Amino acid sequence: MCQIFAGQDPADYEPETRRLRLNGQSTSIRLERSFWQIVDEIAAAEGVSTPAFVSKLHSEVLELHGEARNFTSLLRCACIVRVRQTMAPIETIAAE
Repeated sequence: MCQIFAGQDPADYEPETRRLRLNGQSTSIRLERSFWQIVDEIAAAEGVSTPAFVSKLHSEVLELHGEARNFTSLLRCACIVRVRQTMAPIETIAAE
């Protein structure tokens, strides 16, 4: 079982920094490539660019909570939510 996790291509967890604007402020966000791939997929599904999606998410977090503490962790958790919505039940994977 651990081979599934330990055998990953190191490029998948290589950090990647992207520069973008959040509410008019230039910033950079550093995530592992696998997470950026999921963020890109979410943005495409929403019909917007990745920077537009990330900026909109940031704005909504500010509206809901007044601040966006640890925004990169929020992005990672958003990716987990997305994967959970689309993955097969665990029983199916375990049976294979």
